[in-house]
Amino acid sequence: MENRCLMLTQGPVSETWKGNTVHRVVRVEVLKHLQLSLTFEDGVTGSVDLSDLEGKGVFCCWNDPKAFQQVAIGDTGELMWPGQVDLCPDSLYLRVAGKSPESIFPGLKGERLHA
Repeated sequence: MENRCLMLTQGPVSETWKGNTVHRVVRVEVLKHLQLSLTFEDGVTGSVDLSDLEGKGVFCCWNDPKAFQQVAIGDTGELMWPGQVDLCPDSLYLRVAGKSPESIFPGLKGERLHA
């Protein structure tokens, strides 16, 4: 299997949303099927195992290892695959950094949501 490494080289690498930093992937490398090495704009790096998503909903396309290897970085730092499959960079950041949503979005602390 060929290793692929992509880097985001243009545009701003950080934004804020309601006072919170939005984390962007700036580098992605396929390590092996369903495993990626990621680098974020703040220098945080690590690997993520996405096997828990394989075969579920839109992620059924990853049943084909060649499809998974077509990962790209989108304009807002998200990971994208053909067929309009994408992953939020903040959710990936949480997995790589081992953090809770409240630790990167302090505005969530103590906030109660009602449906």
